[in-house]
Amino acid sequence: DMDSGKTEFVQVKVAVDESMVKFRKEGEEAEGTNFPERDMPENDIPEDDGKIYFNEEHHMLLKDAKLIKRGVVAGEELIFPLETKEDYGRIAAQTAKQVIVQKIREAEKESVYQEFSTMLNNVVSGRVQRVEGGNVFVDLGRTTAILPREEQIPGERYRQGERIKAYLYAIEETPKGVNIRLSRSHPQFITKLFEMEAPEIANGVVEIKNIAREAGARSKIAVTSHEENIDPVGSCVGQRGVRVNTITNELGGEKIDIIEWSDKAEQFITNSLSPAKVAKVEIDEQNHQAQIDVDDDQFSLAIGKGGQNVRLAAKLTGYKLDIRSTSGENAKVDTEDDDFDDLEEEAEEEAKTETAEKPEEAK
Repeated sequence: DMDSGKTEFVQVKVAVDESMVKFRKEGEEAEGTNFPERDMPENDIPEDDGKIYFNEEHHMLLKDAKLIKRGVVAGEELIFPLETKEDYGRIAAQTAKQVIVQKIREAEKESVYQEFSTMLNNVVSGRVQRVEGGNVFVDLGRTTAILPREEQIPGERYRQGERIKAYLYAIEETPKGVNIRLSRSHPQFITKLFEMEAPEIANGVVEIKNIAREAGARSKIAVTSHEENIDPVGSCVGQRGVRVNTITNELGGEKIDIIEWSDKAEQFITNSLSPAKVAKVEIDEQNHQAQIDVDDDQFSLAIGKGGQNVRLAAKLTGYKLDIRSTSGENAKVDTEDDDFDDLEEEAEEEAKTETAEKPEEAK
């Protein structure tokens, strides 16, 4: 009683029948704390039958409970008053305080874990609390999440108090509290942003089949429609590009190529190399490779700056791509290839030379 300062103690037991609990064998030690079933963490419930171990401090068999209270049912709580004392020593009071504070912290931790578990694999919004060692701590209200350096978009800077969106990809319960990890470079972050912007994706009419992303630079997404009269690319782009521009601004100017997915490998590879125009595609299904022929003026565009366009296309389609120009140049790329700077520079130099030789045609 906060007004009078008096204390009253009771013991609460739950009436259980033998189908709800199991009894420990003689000599078997109890592991951890036995809470009533409604309060027990999942890892404390045996996986075999879902029963909890009987604990006489917390449970009372139904047949014994009926001797105390008529009409009691399984799962009902029975309250027993305990002896009240007026004077407590300093050690007893301190011990009681520590136990109460610990239980409150455990209950708060469990509550936070349950709340944010429902947000797993979704976009959350919060304010930047501080930046330490490259890691960004984001205030989500009831708890603080961490945005690790490796999950940030390269080149982004975060200011204290700034509101940001991020993808919640991991949540774990530790003795020190609940650890929540966020990401802004995860490919699924783009999927969730499109779900927020495009109702067609949120209700399942348009589906994002695959994503290839280089965070902060460029992404390619393959989309398909489950209804003939719905344009999947147009649904993602929006009127005058308003939907895709909103997402691009959220990602700090990251370019997003939206292509139409096809179950035909030739067509899918052709679409994935957009904006370059492909002249011919030859598929080797056995080795999962594709040979693409492009015109000379499309060769540099197909490769992209630093090989980015063809590298993303290879990741998106899952094929090893071999791009050849009509003049005989070629570029091979697997999904993990990164070194295209020299090839791209050579292609640009050749394009500049051709432009200088034929100024009128180039104009």
